[in-house]
Amino acid sequence: MLTPEIAACCKRLKLSRNIVENSELIQADTHQEYLLKLLQSEIVHRDGIRKDKLLKSAGFYTIKTFDNYRFDEVNLPASVSVDYLKDCRFLNTKTNLVMYGLVGTGKTYLATAIGVEACKKGIETKFFRTAALVNRLSEAKKIGNLSTFIKKLLKAELIICDEWGYVPLDRTGAQLLFEVVSECYEQRSLVITTNMEFSRWVNVFYDEQMTTAILDRVLHHCHLLVFPGASNRMREANLLV
Repeated sequence: MLTPEIAACCKRLKLSRNIVENSELIQADTHQEYLLKLLQSEIVHRDGIRKDKLLKSAGFYTIKTFDNYRFDEVNLPASVSVDYLKDCRFLNTKTNLVMYGLVGTGKTYLATAIGVEACKKGIETKFFRTAALVNRLSEAKKIGNLSTFIKKLLKAELIICDEWGYVPLDRTGAQLLFEVVSECYEQRSLVITTNMEFSRWVNVFYDEQMTTAILDRVLHHCHLLVFPGASNRMREANLLV
């Protein structure tokens, strides 16, 4: 048994314990085939670790998947199919998604499921409640760390802003959020969940010019998903007929 020697070599070469464990399990007809299968198993192992790290670092409040999700309660544009969303194809063209509807209609669930699927595909994703993101930006600005925080944020290919417009912003917060939207424009995708019509976004940003600029950047390459129903949580609580 050469397991200890193999483990020592893996440690020196900074290879995972996975190679040690698979070295006795792989069956092959030639040395080259054996080496190929061993290296392929290491690639699969590392991909799995990376995807787990992406899920943990994304910031999801809960993990949701497409299993049992009811797409019949979402009005999708003609150009958007269920498979288009599940495959995260909108990321290929840096297209945004805006999910509009009342509170409790499944917007956050769908946004999270899309984000989880993106992580499973090896795509770096960040999930924030919008007010929390603005607070993080404001805090980073106060301590002189704003550029570092934004640079780290923009490593993500997908940024999800949940509960957009639920909390009014002060001028500084609005400007910081505008900076993020501007940096994302045509470079990465935003997913925004909101219960506010576009005409009311000015009530959040308090500046018509800034609101127009944000809308222009968000909607230029965008799909609008409408959730027309009543709150699922209220229905499940038997508070609505």
